[in-house]
Amino acid sequence: MKIVVIGGHGLIGSRVVDVLAAQGHDAIAASRRSGVDVLTGQGLAAVLAGAHVVVDASNAPRFDDPVVGDFFQRATTRLLAACEREGVQHLVALSIVGTPYLQESPYFRAKAVQEGLIRQSGLRSTLVRATQCHEFMAQLVAPQVVRQALHLSPAKVQPVAADDLASLVAQVATAAPGRRMVEIAGPECHRLFELVEWVMYFNQDDRPVVADPDARYYGALLKDTTLTPEPGALLGSTRFADWLAAHVRLGPAQVNLPSPLAQAY
Repeated sequence: MKIVVIGGHGLIGSRVVDVLAAQGHDAIAASRRSGVDVLTGQGLAAVLAGAHVVVDASNAPRFDDPVVGDFFQRATTRLLAACEREGVQHLVALSIVGTPYLQESPYFRAKAVQEGLIRQSGLRSTLVRATQCHEFMAQLVAPQVVRQALHLSPAKVQPVAADDLASLVAQVATAAPGRRMVEIAGPECHRLFELVEWVMYFNQDDRPVVADPDARYYGALLKDTTLTPEPGALLGSTRFADWLAAHVRLGPAQVNLPSPLAQAY
């Protein structure tokens, strides 16, 4: 089966391509690196020709207005139109758990627009809302310019390892298509500030971390369960502590993590 992964060179997309290829599918990574631009439509028709399934793991280059809103509006509109023209049988689109409740944030408003466009389309689609990746926790650590305390929300999180997320997305992509929504999360709940504190500890960053209920998350306030899935979510198996220990072993006293822009949702 030919499956095209938009954003196929990012943190999640590249892993989805690898999983699908290992299963014997014709998995194609599509991004600007390969000459495919969802904003302009360049290369879309060619890469989608003959595709049975499309996985949209693309992300905006910036998370502020108006860039993020423009990206998801234009890119999703172009992708949906191209999928319809090429007769794609199933679209799987990655979004984020909690999106409907985080509309103070420009980023999550843009994701809600993306979700709405997909629901309104005539395509058979599956919306995958995932929790944050383990890898994401390092992105919440502010640069150490001065030694100031980090204020982070004490809300619950249930993060998932990128490898687990990719395997579960591949599972959804190869299942029978349908107009539905699936949530994906990790096996355990933690507090957001605690996980960031763990990453800082293993990076030998001793700045204090403050559990602050008023701390913003991409511009939005979190309730205690905003970032946790509903019952029935698909769950990865990798615990955060085990993932962190494995990454610490890759380098002396430093977690080996991708850059923030490698996060592809």
